[in-house]
Amino acid sequence: MQRRQMVFGLGALVLAGCATRDTDVAVPPGTTLIMVRHGEKDGDALTAAGQARAAALAARLAATPIDRIYSTSYTRNVLTAQPVADQKGLPVETVPDSNVARRILPGNAGRTILWVGNKGNLAPMWEAIGLPGSAPLAYGDIAFVSADAEGRVTVAMERFGA
Repeated sequence: MQRRQMVFGLGALVLAGCATRDTDVAVPPGTTLIMVRHGEKDGDALTAAGQARAAALAARLAATPIDRIYSTSYTRNVLTAQPVADQKGLPVETVPDSNVARRILPGNAGRTILWVGNKGNLAPMWEAIGLPGSAPLAYGDIAFVSADAEGRVTVAMERFGA
């Protein structure tokens, strides 16, 4: 009896692990996902350098059409996204920071979306989408992940701010 419970318990853990991880998530055709880490922080607030970085992000994206802006609920992430949101007249939509790719990509086919994340969700998103190289984990890294009409994905990495 104990063995059955143990096997059942292990099976449940494996299934739970599969359910909570982002894996094999496609960028829908015609979609661009812009990925960036929040600005420099002190606790959950932005430092002066982080505020400057948020302003630099808005300047970098000024000519880029953006349809939706997503962030975790952390203050530092929302504050990083807010200058872009103000510029575009869009809200910053907060979502849980697990399974981010699965949460935001399927409903945004054909759109350009911005994700302001953290080290803890940017790397898993990157892996879930199956992108080459490293996720944009440093302050000032920005990745433009685009899928063309046939679903072919390209990645352009840049730096912004000081």
